[in-house]
Amino acid sequence: MQSSALPLGHAAENESFISNSNRISQAEQNPLFLCNGHGEDMIACRVIEALHEMNPNISQEVLPMVGDGKAFLKHVKNGWLAKIGTSIFLPSGGFSNQSFSGLVLDLKAGLLGSLWVQWTLTQRAAKEGKIIVAVGDLLPLLFAWASGANYFFIGTPKSDYTWASGPRSALSDCYHRLKGTEWDPWEYWLMRSSRCKMVAVRDKITARGLRNHGVKALSLGNPMMDGISKRECPNDFKRYRRLILLCGSRLPEAYQNFKKLLIAIQFIRIKSSIAVFVPLSSSAMRKKIALILMDLGFKSTYQSTGQNGISEIWKKNSLLILIGFNQFSYWAKWGEVGVANAGTATEQVVGLGIPCVSLPAKGHQFNFNFAKRQSRLLGGSVAIAKSYETLAKQVEFLLNSDFDREIIGLRGAQRMGPEGGSHSIALSISNHLSQGS
Repeated sequence: MQSSALPLGHAAENESFISNSNRISQAEQNPLFLCNGHGEDMIACRVIEALHEMNPNISQEVLPMVGDGKAFLKHVKNGWLAKIGTSIFLPSGGFSNQSFSGLVLDLKAGLLGSLWVQWTLTQRAAKEGKIIVAVGDLLPLLFAWASGANYFFIGTPKSDYTWASGPRSALSDCYHRLKGTEWDPWEYWLMRSSRCKMVAVRDKITARGLRNHGVKALSLGNPMMDGISKRECPNDFKRYRRLILLCGSRLPEAYQNFKKLLIAIQFIRIKSSIAVFVPLSSSAMRKKIALILMDLGFKSTYQSTGQNGISEIWKKNSLLILIGFNQFSYWAKWGEVGVANAGTATEQVVGLGIPCVSLPAKGHQFNFNFAKRQSRLLGGSVAIAKSYETLAKQVEFLLNSDFDREIIGLRGAQRMGPEGGSHSIALSISNHLSQGS
């Protein structure tokens, strides 16, 4: 009887091949997330959390390309998420492409060296057989494509609402109308790669524009609206008219925004007292913020260990300023109107149905062009003021007109969409992983 057994050498070679294949297959179940911005970090974190809830056995890694990746710190400490790469502070806050001076400052801060480290880490992950999840725009998408690995793309920053709705006058609007999408040809070329297994964008109009260019884009919901508390404002503050002040997280621009918005608020003339909730991104901002408040004539009346998340209360005449650190998700719904020079946080507040007013400065991020694009994206639910007095008048109008406040807020909520996007995106990723794609 003829034996079907392989010779020993062939058996060992075959066993080695199977072992290597299993390692690659197993590695492909372990995604590496690339994200290039503070808002993108938050979005990636929500998707990572949802994916972990679905399958705790998946070993996930994240590579924040801008900033320190603070959004992931809790999960890294808990041991189920690994953060790789080194963090450097970019003076532009990751907006090198929007200003030449910002690019120069970033280059001096070590941008090229940081990009090289991120490139080598992405290449290494690809060689290990991992799948890449790019969150953001061109840079992480390009890194994912160039790695040679299979990849998913979560395209969060761009929406066709920014050019498809009026006013239509800018040259850039003509360019986008010619393309039929805000995404550029080189970007949707990368999305059409056979190795790109999923493209998820923030809304249906943007997905439709990309599909017209052969990209199998999905609109699975907006992860920005996940993880925000729906808790109503405590009764202690309901006798006040309530604002939420968003100055952004990028320093030192956030300090300039805080001071500018606070000066503008003092021009508001209404009969009721005003409570202003200020959720700051870090307790490291405490000293500088206190100096600004004192310089503007506010007096500290309260220091706390954190009832309702309030760390400090400052007062001047009928204005109450409530300071909290890392309380945005908890306080977001407490304002009736937002005064906001921020990116992602403004979109989230608008998504809760709260209209906002902005006062653009000359920063690397929140300048007039950024504010105009944001206002169009959100259907005009963020009004742009050009002076302290104009901001005050616009806030007065919104506080005095419940009807207009509700209508404008509803328009913004429709643009942002409902919660649940993180789960839908994670489910799509999980399905692809289970199919071995």
